[in-house]
Amino acid sequence: MKAQPHRSSRYFETVCCAGIGRDGKWRRQYPVPFRNLQDWQKFSRWQWIRYRYVKSPKDLRRESQKVDPASLECLTEVPKPERSRLVNPLIRSSFADADARGESLTLLRPREFEFSWQQKTDAELADERLKHAELARQLSLLDKPAKPLEPCPFRFLVKWTDQDGQLRRHESDDWESVGAFWNFRRLYGEAEALRTLKSKYEDEYVPRGLALAFSTHKRRNVTHGAENQWLLVGLIRLDDNAQSDLFLT
Repeated sequence: MKAQPHRSSRYFETVCCAGIGRDGKWRRQYPVPFRNLQDWQKFSRWQWIRYRYVKSPKDLRRESQKVDPASLECLTEVPKPERSRLVNPLIRSSFADADARGESLTLLRPREFEFSWQQKTDAELADERLKHAELARQLSLLDKPAKPLEPCPFRFLVKWTDQDGQLRRHESDDWESVGAFWNFRRLYGEAEALRTLKSKYEDEYVPRGLALAFSTHKRRNVTHGAENQWLLVGLIRLDDNAQSDLFLT
C-alpha cells in the first residue's frame, strides 16, 4: 500500500508505504521518495520488494522500518490466487482487536460501505500546487529533474459500518484511488470518472471482498502515550479470480 505523497521537512516529498513480508507480518516502510526513485525501483501494490533498513529511534511502532531508498529492488509479483491467502490472516474484527494485539497497521472488512468525494477549493489547490512546486525544486537539486505533483481536485471520503455495527467516517489517503481517478478522468471526463470510481468500490469491490487498510498516526498512538488514531491508507480488493486491476500502478 502507498499513501499519498506528503511533504517532509527532512526528506522533502515522501510516501509512507506498508506491506506484508513472506513471514505474514506487517512492515511499514518510510521514508520512500517514490516519485524520485529509478523507474526499475517503482513497485506496484502486489509486488515483492527487497531493501535495507534500520529501526528509527523516533518511531517506536514495531512494524516501522527506516528504509535506505537506494537499496530498493523490485522482485516478482504475488500471483492473484495467493493474495487473499497472504492477507486474510491479518484482517481483524475491530480497531479494539488491533489495539489489543499491539498493532499499528490493520485491515478491517466493512459490513456497509459508501464512497464519496468533496471538491477542494481554489485556494486549497493553489496552496498545494505551491508546496509541490517547491518540493520538485528540492528534489531536482538532489537527483534527476522532478515534475511538480498535480494535486487531486477532490478529497475522497468513506462512510462505513464495522463488524460491531458502529458507523465510521474517514478521509482516504490511498494513493491508488487518486491514480485511478486520474486514469478514469483521462478516459471519461471528470464527472464520469467520479461515478466510475464510486461504482468500482461499492458495486464491484464490496461484493468481491473489500478490505480497508489502516495505520496509526505517527505521533498520536500508544507508543507516545496517546490513544491510537487510525488513518485510512488503503482500499484493497482481495478476490482470487479478478480481472486486471485498474487500481494497480
